[in-house]
Amino acid sequence: MSSAPGVAASNHSSVSHTVFHFLGIPGLEDQHVWISIPFFMSYVIALLGNSLLIFIIFMERSLHEPMYLFLCMLAGADLILSTCTVPQALAIFWFNVREISLDRCITQLFFIHSTFIAESGILLLMAFDRYIAICYPLRYTSILTHTLIGKIGVIAFLRSYCSILPIIFLLKRLTFCQNNVIPHTYCEHIGLAKHACNDIRVNIWYGFAILMLTVVLDVLLIFVSYILILHAVFHIPSQDARHKALNTCGSHVCVIILFYGPGIFTILTQRFGRHIPPHIHILLANVCMLAPPMLNPIIYGIKTKQIWEQVAHVLLIKQK
Repeated sequence: MSSAPGVAASNHSSVSHTVFHFLGIPGLEDQHVWISIPFFMSYVIALLGNSLLIFIIFMERSLHEPMYLFLCMLAGADLILSTCTVPQALAIFWFNVREISLDRCITQLFFIHSTFIAESGILLLMAFDRYIAICYPLRYTSILTHTLIGKIGVIAFLRSYCSILPIIFLLKRLTFCQNNVIPHTYCEHIGLAKHACNDIRVNIWYGFAILMLTVVLDVLLIFVSYILILHAVFHIPSQDARHKALNTCGSHVCVIILFYGPGIFTILTQRFGRHIPPHIHILLANVCMLAPPMLNPIIYGIKTKQIWEQVAHVLLIKQK
């Protein structure tokens, strides 16, 4: 009996996986080729839509307004988020490339989590933009100057990268002596930490604290922004002016629901849906990464007249 702790300690220290293997969508391995079709189509639409959006906003001087500059940041974040996840999933589905090194796994989850937080921050900045535009229309361009937009944009990205950076060191300190099979299509913080033999309570609490101080705080501030916006809108005497003011927020509200909605639903299913099959959880997690990058440029393209006109202009020129 006295030798058991020594054996455990020896096993604990002698085995630490440096390579992991993805399962893809657990339980649906024989359907991977079919599942890859919507993944591939969504990724192509996200790449083309967001790249076109960035190109149009950069090239058209009339779109160098705060709203469109924030939209350009959102499109850039969408490109990074989808590129961090979808190619990896397609490699699993098409070529059975399931192996990933620990360093690559940590790099992937760093960019996924930091970009997710950055995108949440950009949505908050867009809510702030709508608040200034509706509550202080005469001072809109004087408040949101290009210099200020650049500074707060940099702060949004720095906040995301600095908040996720400690996770690298929290993971590097762990010994991964559990199995090295990841039942997913990409790496994420707690999913990887669960493969460790060490105590991961620090990882769990740090992840929870970062979630509360970034994404949850962003949601609360966005909510407050829209309360103030609605308060200002319903004090506008003209019904047409009220309708026009609310219409300018329509695209942003759709994008907010699209970004936070699947994430909230995923958290609820993980917390209360204990009898839901694992592949449903993995598919929902992928929807969180796929849907916003694919649909955001479509939503803004359809609901924003200036962007739609520029897209039509670019397409007509190419056809000629």
